[in-house]
Amino acid sequence: MEYLCSRAAAPRSENLSSMTAPVPTEDPFAPLQAFDRLREAALARTTLGFSPESLLLAWTDWALHLAGAPGKRLELALRLARSAPAMPSRPGDPRFAGEAWQQSPFKEWAQGFLAVQDWWRHATEGVPGTERHHEDIVSFFGRQWLDMMAPSNLPWTNPELLRKTFEEGGLNLWRGTLHWMQDAARKASGLPPEGSERFVVGRDLAATPGQVVLRNGLMELIQYSPSTPDVHAEPLLVVPAWIMKYYILDLSAHNSLVRWLVAQGHTVFCISWRNVGEADREIGFDDYRSQGVMAALDAVGRIVPGRRVHAVGYCLGGTLLAIAAAAMARAHDDRLASMTLFAAQTDFSEPGELQLFIDPAQVHMLDSLMWKQGVLSAEQMTGAFQMLQSNDLVWSRVVHDYLMGERAPLIDLMAWNADTTRMPYRMHSEYLHRLFLGNDLAAGRFVVDGHALALQNLRLPIFAVGTERDHVAPWRSVYKIHYLCDTDIAFALTNGGHNAGIVSEPGHPHRHFRLLEKKPDDPVLAADEWFAAAPVHEGSWWPAWQDWLVRHSAAVRVAPPAEAPSLGAAPGAYVLQR
Repeated sequence: MEYLCSRAAAPRSENLSSMTAPVPTEDPFAPLQAFDRLREAALARTTLGFSPESLLLAWTDWALHLAGAPGKRLELALRLARSAPAMPSRPGDPRFAGEAWQQSPFKEWAQGFLAVQDWWRHATEGVPGTERHHEDIVSFFGRQWLDMMAPSNLPWTNPELLRKTFEEGGLNLWRGTLHWMQDAARKASGLPPEGSERFVVGRDLAATPGQVVLRNGLMELIQYSPSTPDVHAEPLLVVPAWIMKYYILDLSAHNSLVRWLVAQGHTVFCISWRNVGEADREIGFDDYRSQGVMAALDAVGRIVPGRRVHAVGYCLGGTLLAIAAAAMARAHDDRLASMTLFAAQTDFSEPGELQLFIDPAQVHMLDSLMWKQGVLSAEQMTGAFQMLQSNDLVWSRVVHDYLMGERAPLIDLMAWNADTTRMPYRMHSEYLHRLFLGNDLAAGRFVVDGHALALQNLRLPIFAVGTERDHVAPWRSVYKIHYLCDTDIAFALTNGGHNAGIVSEPGHPHRHFRLLEKKPDDPVLAADEWFAAAPVHEGSWWPAWQDWLVRHSAAVRVAPPAEAPSLGAAPGAYVLQR
């Protein structure tokens, strides 16, 4: 669709890392280096973005050290010999939890598979001399192959599938084939998944009333209409990640965090990022700070003058917010009343299984791919995330949709997940090099406006949320904000994953969370110590966060601020870009 504002030129960061800068055109060998990049970009398309060199190094390191460790090989042989008589009587894996799996020979097949899976875990752990990163890569890709061959995924070894096929005379397989053909045709045509038509952005999703009050070349700022006669004095500014559409926080009416916050009497502003294209390749990480967070803060200050702002960042948006807040603290800019981070990392030394795809060889290949394309496409991002949860996101769907021949109805979270975005080359390259590889923010090397940032300069209260099953930002990594800041920190750990744990509205069944606050003079607990000490609360963490916001707000509520001149109704135009 046609953009609503013109851009004379893409914004450009002034603080670019030399390792991600393009090859100078005056370099006589630049064409040869460009040739290498073109070769790597072409190779990346055939390997789904994975570096063959990285995989080969990992497997070689593991195999050579295992070959030189007779004690480890003997240990594995003994484990294999003991696994058969010591197999558990009832597998704990949810794939084999049904009663049909408790009958022979399916019970023995499931137990045998779990025993092999456990043996492989030991085979790739503690091999003397092997680099830990290489062990993790070998273990991960071996598990991918094992999961593909699991008895639950094969028609002739899955008792539930065999029974259904017998009862329906094979019609389930026919329906599954039709489902596969429909999905393949939709994917080839660039269409969203089956059932997405029931979720229209602006009608069913992202439907909280509001107005676009600012638009620049990178984002739109939405001000939501009040629904209470008076409001808390301090407004909220939400900074979502640009790896996803902002309305993860404004889904359906019953689970929209934005709508719930408005109903609690908060004046809410939210950034909606533009979906960039190839022409935006030179947009840098600092452009998202300056034209995103800082431009939004300036606009909020004009609409609600004289009030400090509760800033909220989600995932990569939370990392960006922490950087912006640290830069503001250094400049003695005290416009923030508090900072809330949803599943956002500030220390990347232990980023979880995502580190499997982040090493120098892998990042170099991604650099080449993005250099050629100008962006990192959604398909190239989702492939890695699906591999991290292949049982839940890939194989369970294969069994349910294509073998059982059933269709689970699409839910709002799934429809949002299919509404993908792109990321510009320069920004993502800087992000990978400076944060994932260099961990520059935690180390005090991240430079903004010519100055290295220190998160220790933050004095505002912080509320951080981690999720127990987060494969993107593991909660122990999110927890490391405690080691970087000497301020009031309330940390909540909720059950669920990276998205479902955050979209955890009051009334949602089977929800619980832990919460513990730390004052500046309190000793910092290790993550596991914190887990043992933090009390468990049933239900949603949203009300606890709301109470915390109220405690850090003015005691007297005020009349809602007037809406700024409107540039169009929410959800705006940028969220509709494909």
